[in-house]
Amino acid sequence: MKFVLSYFGILFILFFSLETQAQTFTIKGKVSDRESNQPMEFANIALLTVGDSSLVTGGMSDLDGTFSFDTEQTGDFLLRVGFIGYDNYFRKITLGDKEVLNVGNLRIGPDATNLEEVVVEGVTSMFESDIDKRTYNVENSIVAEGATATELLETLPSIQVDDEGGISMRGSGNILIYINGRPSNLSGDDAESILAQFPANSIKTVELITNPSSRYDAAGVGGIINIVLKKNEKTGLNGQANVSVGTRDKYQAGINMNYGTGIVNIYGSYNYQNRRLFREGEGLRQSFLPSTSPFLDQDNYGESVDVNHLVRTGIDVNFTENKTLGFYVQGNFRDRTSFNELNQRNENNSRQLDSLFVRNTDDSRQSYNIETGLNYTWDIDTLGQRLFSSISYSYDNRFQEEIYDQLFFNQFNQEVPTNRLLQINERPQSSNFYVLQLDYEKPFANGGKLESGLKGTFGEWDRGQDFFQGDASTEFVPVRSDFFSDGFNFKEDVYAAYLSYRNKIGKLGYQGGLRGEYTETRSIQESNQNVVINNYFNLFPSLYFSYDLGQEEEFTANFSRRISRPNIWALAPLFRVSDLFNLSVGNPFLQPELTNSYEVGYMKGWEKYLLNATVYHRFSTNILTRVIRLDDDNVAIQTRENANSRSSTGFELVNQIQVTQWFDATLTGNIFYSEIIGDNIEEGFNNSNLSWTVALLGNMAIPNFATVQIQGNYRGPIVLPQGEIEPMWGINAGVRKNIMNNRATVSLNISDIFNTRIFRIRTEDSRFVQDRMFNRETRIGTISFAYRFGGFKDRNGRSRDREEFDEDMDF
Repeated sequence: MKFVLSYFGILFILFFSLETQAQTFTIKGKVSDRESNQPMEFANIALLTVGDSSLVTGGMSDLDGTFSFDTEQTGDFLLRVGFIGYDNYFRKITLGDKEVLNVGNLRIGPDATNLEEVVVEGVTSMFESDIDKRTYNVENSIVAEGATATELLETLPSIQVDDEGGISMRGSGNILIYINGRPSNLSGDDAESILAQFPANSIKTVELITNPSSRYDAAGVGGIINIVLKKNEKTGLNGQANVSVGTRDKYQAGINMNYGTGIVNIYGSYNYQNRRLFREGEGLRQSFLPSTSPFLDQDNYGESVDVNHLVRTGIDVNFTENKTLGFYVQGNFRDRTSFNELNQRNENNSRQLDSLFVRNTDDSRQSYNIETGLNYTWDIDTLGQRLFSSISYSYDNRFQEEIYDQLFFNQFNQEVPTNRLLQINERPQSSNFYVLQLDYEKPFANGGKLESGLKGTFGEWDRGQDFFQGDASTEFVPVRSDFFSDGFNFKEDVYAAYLSYRNKIGKLGYQGGLRGEYTETRSIQESNQNVVINNYFNLFPSLYFSYDLGQEEEFTANFSRRISRPNIWALAPLFRVSDLFNLSVGNPFLQPELTNSYEVGYMKGWEKYLLNATVYHRFSTNILTRVIRLDDDNVAIQTRENANSRSSTGFELVNQIQVTQWFDATLTGNIFYSEIIGDNIEEGFNNSNLSWTVALLGNMAIPNFATVQIQGNYRGPIVLPQGEIEPMWGINAGVRKNIMNNRATVSLNISDIFNTRIFRIRTEDSRFVQDRMFNRETRIGTISFAYRFGGFKDRNGRSRDREEFDEDMDF
């Protein structure tokens, strides 16, 4: 804590000592279309040196086409104006004679080589690649219309979702989830619960950060998934309304509105979901215990109805051109009801019935999640010096009640009423989560850039379980069970500070950083007042290199150290009792997992083809893994334990192809070898395998008709200490058409066309062999309609009915 306070003091002194005595010169003007004379918003204006055309500084035109930016340099320069689909405009200027240089109205014209592209409706790329992340522009995703955030993530390359809603990337399940760049109050089974409340239509982009630098939280061995929600920033009143209907009672509607004046931007959105989903499963376990039936044959079917409300509003105030204060508040409200029918047949060696349990479940859940935050951004100068600070708080509250009615049938399939069980399980949950952050960026004249910051995350989670059972001895009146009833409180505070520097020497770019995190954790089990305290400090270095091999050709290499801390779901020693032959329970003594991650990459771009190849290696110690043990009563108990190590080496290839002007495709392949060493848990708990994933995303724009999108993926087997998760694949397709003068769109999609996204897992041990299958409803047809209002732009992206300016008018 002293280290953090000292670092904050240094940063505070550095911040308030920033002064400059150099004279500042201002360049101002206006950009307009040469043919229509309409103002050009968001045009790029760059100030270049005359000798080598290197960038000095620059800016972007405002909504009325005007621009203004400052520099401290004097002499002769080139002024370049650029806009997609237009010829670059150049003018030679001299700075130093007067403080303000007005270059007047700069008219640019369309690029003659791109005239055909302006006329023909083209496709919008969903995929962008950067040195440290990939960005998927999912607001253009047709196949995810009407889906939830979880279902949207399943359509993206490198991401898989398992039967419990756990998310993995490149085969690693230790993922950190951000919402709008901030850590979210998501952990374990909570992730699916909260992500299910975000409709895909509320998401603008998804960023996959596979090997984060020191400026990011060190948590998340497999990387970071940052979900960016939509927020308009256009002037005036504008917005979008949407509605969708899916097969088997799936309904979604929402509205996203914005009002901006240039100084104040107010935004708000509301999304409603009402979705019915089925879930079915099968299981066959052969046990080698002398006193029990050798076979347990199970099947189940259930349905759930989820009603979700997502409300979000906020305001951004631009006090000056370079100082912005933002405030937001967001609420998720969920009401879920479900039922499940589970049949459990105990069978002898001849697969004849010994006994049958029929377990019927009625489940109701009510929950809400409230989050609010305040942020302040100060762009100290036009060279990029910047200060960002933020504070956020979220509160999550849930209550779940499960009612079980279990019937017993003997070997003759006759009910035995005295063996009936009535059970009630009440599960209250709540959590508080605070995030405080301060970041500072300082560019230097030599091209270098310093980044530093402080961060604190403070979380507390409470979970309880009150379990009641009624049988013949209680005359079927439920009585509280002390064995299954318990409570658990977990607190985790993380104090972090980081410093990084990047620069370039010729064609070699480099970035080095160091992050320090001090973690304090404390957990208490209610039944026995068992207190577990685990405090630790870790350093997380990161190092990145890039080498420019030529135009759109680059070689990269990087290293980072990461951590995966066990969450409340893995720690809480509360039994999950939906299936009394397959229990699961947390382990409060879990230790954090540490990983060294290495990547080497090569990127090459041609006119219509982009190749991105990466070789990666991860080595983890104290890995968090699932372990299943069979007790003498033929009950399988699943928990989490720390295995010695896991190593994973892979090769990922991303191919982005512009086949024609109206058709593009992104093909991603990933092959990796994984090995788990878990003989510290039990002899023979070592395993390894070779696995792979393949994903294809194709976009086709049929001129004057519609846009078609096809997406498919295949995931190979995933290794576990006691077996593996078996391969899985699926294909989605959708079509979208603009109507009503491009103000509205209508879409139709079908997910998992062949109904093949079925989760299968095989577990082997000296005492048993088990195969289980889980099938969530994934084949869904959806029709969607969206209407945009306000802020309408013409085909070339310019607003209509704007004032015209004379060429040399002073701004």
